Amino acid sequence: MRDGFLLVLSGPSGVGKGTVCERLLEKRDDIKYSISATTRKKRPMEINGENYYFLSLDDFQQKIEEGEFLEYAKVHGNYYGTPKSYVTETVDKGDIVILEIDVQGALQIKENYPEAVFIFLLPPDLKELRNRIEKRCTEDKETIDLRMKNAQKELSFIDKYDYGIINDDVENAVKKVECIIEAEKLKVTNFLGNN
Repeated sequence: MRDGFLLVLSGPSGVGKGTVCERLLEKRDDIKYSISATTRKKRPMEINGENYYFLSLDDFQQKIEEGEFLEYAKVHGNYYGTPKSYVTETVDKGDIVILEIDVQGALQIKENYPEAVFIFLLPPDLKELRNRIEKRCTEDKETIDLRMKNAQKELSFIDKYDYGIINDDVENAVKKVECIIEAEKLKVTNFLGNN
């Protein structure tokens, strides 16, 4: 059976990627979360090294030059990247690494790591997505408008993913991701690869 693999979960800002990831991590001990690095400013409740690795622009650019990211992208004016070493080491140990990343990052992963499993998390509709972003009370109107514009663009890339899940109920979305994980573990190619 397939041991470790990389599971990429992405979708527009505010769709609930973080919440779905948290529930999966609570329920399963075979899933490990890869913490991204970012140049974005830390929000009040966030912890460096737990939510993100908060880096200066200079530090981030140095890591790009040294090839330390599996993927990186500039989103909403800030850089985000996935440290390569953690992902490869954890997958090699037989665990599932879940990446909660934006569409730009997912497309880079698809080029560089095509054996990953790609899930696109969708909102029930764009009105509900805007409501979710507004309820966070972390962005001003201009930032929310930018996130909504980006969401419409990101939705056009759903055909690049293996699976799509509408997040109208968190527990239901989590169950669907778990079904995908089990299906991926049972793919015939996983058995053939071990012979």
